[in-house]
Amino acid sequence: MPTRSATGRGQVPAIPEGLRNSLHGRGQRLTPQRQRVLDLFRRIGEGSHLSAEEVHQRLLGEQTRVSLATVYRTLRLLSALELLRELELPEGGRRFELASDSHRDHHHLVCVSCGRTEEFDSAQVMAAGETAAQTHGFRLLECVLTVRALCPRCAAASPR
Repeated sequence: MPTRSATGRGQVPAIPEGLRNSLHGRGQRLTPQRQRVLDLFRRIGEGSHLSAEEVHQRLLGEQTRVSLATVYRTLRLLSALELLRELELPEGGRRFELASDSHRDHHHLVCVSCGRTEEFDSAQVMAAGETAAQTHGFRLLECVLTVRALCPRCAAASPR
């Protein structure tokens, strides 16, 4: 099961031309803040998972004036438009990643202590998802597994 890294992924997907029209159709517009959040995810590429707080901090580091509340609203909107994907963690946190058709069915290892998130591919998980869907008469649309664990650093610091 090879892991995916954020480097060497190929070109960053272009912002869809219909984005402005889609936003206008929903009574929204592509504000500078929304554009900057989307640009941040495009720059860091697929395979990077950021919380709203991390997005906010990175934008502030780039001298972008934006409130944390605006970041939360923007992340929800970009997820609803399927430009970002939301990874909901069992502990109640959320992380976001750039959406891509070529990067659709992948899985996550999430450290329950520090939140470190690593991606991996698994043919066995995909096969199990397909088998379960077929067994119950479903048509598989997506197969995503989140494995909760302790990363090596947190496991070494944690008493047994």
